[in-house]
Amino acid sequence: MKLFISSDHAGYQLKNKLVPFLMVEGYSVTDKGPYEYNPEDDYPDFISKTAEEVSKNPEAKGIVLGYSGEGEAMVANKFKGIRATAYYGNNTQILLLSREHNDANILALGAHFLTEHDAKEAVLLWLHTDFSAAERHIRRVEKVKALEEKK
Repeated sequence: MKLFISSDHAGYQLKNKLVPFLMVEGYSVTDKGPYEYNPEDDYPDFISKTAEEVSKNPEAKGIVLGYSGEGEAMVANKFKGIRATAYYGNNTQILLLSREHNDANILALGAHFLTEHDAKEAVLLWLHTDFSAAERHIRRVEKVKALEEKK
């Protein structure tokens, strides 16, 4: 599976831990930046690069990181075909449901709230969870996609 990953300064260190970890796990990972720590960078500049790639590559997935993951999910969701979900710990059921029910294709991680270990476990759980393809979930995802056409 092709993965794209990016962060802002708040997620920079965790992103740099996830990239080699995911490669060892067998994923093809493209780092969309940043490539150096800059405490003044703005998350839309980097998160948009991952969202754009996933938008153009429907079989790909994305991981974006920031302080909370919330703004990162908001940016990603501006792109056609993106269904981003935010995760910042505790209830892993959110990760499962985002894939099984919503076919989420970008995971936004709140780096401030996750340990490296928890982030790695969350990413693997999310990546290993398939969309259920139940009729009701297909119908609902199609309705979400139809809303994009109204823009």
